[in-house]
Amino acid sequence: MVLVARMLFGAALAGAFLSLYVARLEQCDPPHRLEVTMVAGFFWIAGELLLPGLAVLCRDWRVLQGAVTMILALLAACWWCPALLLESPRWLLATQQLERARRTLQALAESSGRGADEQGSLMAELETLAEGSPQPRYHAVCEIFSTRVIWKNSVILGFTAFIGSGIRHCFTRNLAPHLPRFSSYLALVGAEAVACLFLCLTAERFGRRAVLLLCTVLTGISSLLLLALTQYLLDLIVLTLSVVGITASHAVTMLSIFFASEVLPTVVRGAGLGLIVGASFVGKAAAPITAIPNSRGFFLHHLVFASFAILSVLSI
Repeated sequence: MVLVARMLFGAALAGAFLSLYVARLEQCDPPHRLEVTMVAGFFWIAGELLLPGLAVLCRDWRVLQGAVTMILALLAACWWCPALLLESPRWLLATQQLERARRTLQALAESSGRGADEQGSLMAELETLAEGSPQPRYHAVCEIFSTRVIWKNSVILGFTAFIGSGIRHCFTRNLAPHLPRFSSYLALVGAEAVACLFLCLTAERFGRRAVLLLCTVLTGISSLLLLALTQYLLDLIVLTLSVVGITASHAVTMLSIFFASEVLPTVVRGAGLGLIVGASFVGKAAAPITAIPNSRGFFLHHLVFASFAILSVLSI
């Protein structure tokens, strides 16, 4: 029973993460999407930094679970009070739900202090679109495969997200022997923060594809060097390559998900992005292999993901 409850809790958390990601992306205009997404990433990192302190204060996992649940329960207020989190007007317009789109856009215009003239012109345009009473049109995720460019980009980005999450455990294994008990956790969170900051500074200036290619190359090179030369390298070099690999793999995962959210059409963005985020979670599921001591499975895991990293470079 407890196992089933934990599985349902994890599924609900994944759904909440995906829904908030898509809603946040569609509520802002395209030029500011990267900045808003990275700011949200910093909030995520802040939560990871606060988690050990919260665990020390609670002292018991049941109390910690209750505290986290109470915090998540605040999100339920968004359901009972729609004004706190409006539906995406882009999705409503794309699916021809014009009446709901009119109410949502009117609420946004009023909250942003738009003048009556601007609101009137907006409502008039929506009324023009609503002529003939068009019926809402919903779309299935299978429609991604109807366009070659979209499904090809989705497959490539899902593959890179899978690699970025899966190969990370090959690097984290090298941190434990060189860092104290809790320092390795802080190093992982710090590497994630550095990756987020790196994307803020480079992805908008040099382009998503170029930065994704660079991070994938760094991940692959670091993985291959550690795979072939770990026993011959100094501990400092091994630690440096591991940190670089962790940072680059975080950047690969974050940028793959964000890039996919931009290339997917609005009508299937949530479903398509769910598949790509799911691919990254499948990569994380390989973590238990690295925890088996003196296991040949870890070497095979490292070899397979290093090969996948090189293959993803060719795909990009």
